[in-house]
Amino acid sequence: METKEKLNLSMLCDFYELTMGNGYFETGMKDRICYFDVFFRKCPDNGGFAIAAGLEQIIDYIQKLHFSPEDIDYLRSRNLFSPAFLAYLKDFRFTGDLWAVPEGTPIFPHEPIITVRAPAIEAQLVETFLLLAVNHQSLIATKANRVVRAAGGRAVLEFGSRRAQGADAAILGARAAYIGGCHGTACTISDQLYGVPAGGTMAHAWVQMFDTELEAFKAYCRLYPHNATLLVDTYNTLHSGVPNAIRAFNEVLRPLGITQCGIRLDSGDMAYLTRRARQMLDEAGWTTCKITVSNSLDEYLIQDLLYQGACIDVFGVGERLITARSEPVFGGVYKLAAVEGPDGAIVPKIKISENVGKITNPHFKKFYRFYGNDTGKAIADYLCVHDETVDDSRDMEIFDPEATWKTKTVYNFTAKLMQVPVFRRGELVYRTPALEDIRAYCLAQVDTLWDEVKRFDNPHTYYVDLSQRLWNIKNDMLRHNR
Repeated sequence: METKEKLNLSMLCDFYELTMGNGYFETGMKDRICYFDVFFRKCPDNGGFAIAAGLEQIIDYIQKLHFSPEDIDYLRSRNLFSPAFLAYLKDFRFTGDLWAVPEGTPIFPHEPIITVRAPAIEAQLVETFLLLAVNHQSLIATKANRVVRAAGGRAVLEFGSRRAQGADAAILGARAAYIGGCHGTACTISDQLYGVPAGGTMAHAWVQMFDTELEAFKAYCRLYPHNATLLVDTYNTLHSGVPNAIRAFNEVLRPLGITQCGIRLDSGDMAYLTRRARQMLDEAGWTTCKITVSNSLDEYLIQDLLYQGACIDVFGVGERLITARSEPVFGGVYKLAAVEGPDGAIVPKIKISENVGKITNPHFKKFYRFYGNDTGKAIADYLCVHDETVDDSRDMEIFDPEATWKTKTVYNFTAKLMQVPVFRRGELVYRTPALEDIRAYCLAQVDTLWDEVKRFDNPHTYYVDLSQRLWNIKNDMLRHNR
């Protein structure tokens, strides 16, 4: 099958978005203004929070949103869509509003990561791509942040391209991993496209190509004296690999006055081997030589290695990061929250389910994060109706949406509005930060969370609470729809 070089991502939508769009057009609802929320219900790996990512790709998608003549011809061939609807799609573009939390923001279940306000067809047709972008990159950024925190300040490199589930997953996964805190990637194109620092040295094949391991190491040191990280486990890590690396460093690097170098292990008992390798390197005078390890690592294995006294400076993390293997679905959803009536009044909408976790929070909303003035730490998130304001000069009582009897009083705090405007009337009003700035913002914001929220197992539940007004609206709608 011939693959098209360029895909129109406007067609990357669930087919029901097109059938509903045609239905809205034919029933006179195409211009009815709708409000949709993107949110998720559960943190991956039962963690305490997630990391928002993917907004830059959403912006690019919306700016390019259109249907080509070939797309229209395909839709016509399905014999499902009216000629008037197909004519409408010829000049289609996004004319609505969009608000989002900035990439790198720690996020929690049931709060709107993105809010879309747009005519019904437009709001419906963007659903799939918005979810795809948020679900994938937020998942990888969240996993990366867990791995980085487990490493305790040691560098983490993303090594997963060859195990990623497709080219986009590799490229954008490396971007998301960098947002989450990784120091770099093995994926060259992610550096070329997004500026994720790419690096690498050798594989086992390099060592095997030479007659001896020592010859392979010396040749590499001569070629790349300032980037000499030698893979020492091709044959026998402690009996040949590390001794030959030391000899190559002595014979090639030391005469050049170069003291920065490294070794990498990709197999074996990492705790024992790195302790012994560190001892051997130090005794040979290579105290500045860094030890990198890889091989199916994740946050729990990294924690265990460090607990066992492993001497590791850099972690290369591949398949379990790029696929978020332990929980590979983020679970973000796109739900209608309100519509505008003929008079412009906003009419809240709610989805009710026997599964309580699937009941939505209605209305056009915004949310604040409360930070303690004495600690700088995040106290709670506060969902409210769009036209409510927060007076952070006085104490506030907030309501737990999961328990009608439970409240919490917050005091001495500063309230920050978490969503920012991205599109207004179809025009981009947001300046996308540089990737380095997104990464720095992410790490700074994660630092505002209490350690109890950041635990890998049984984290403290962070408050995401409703205003009294929003709580009353939701309760009234639940009662009237029983």
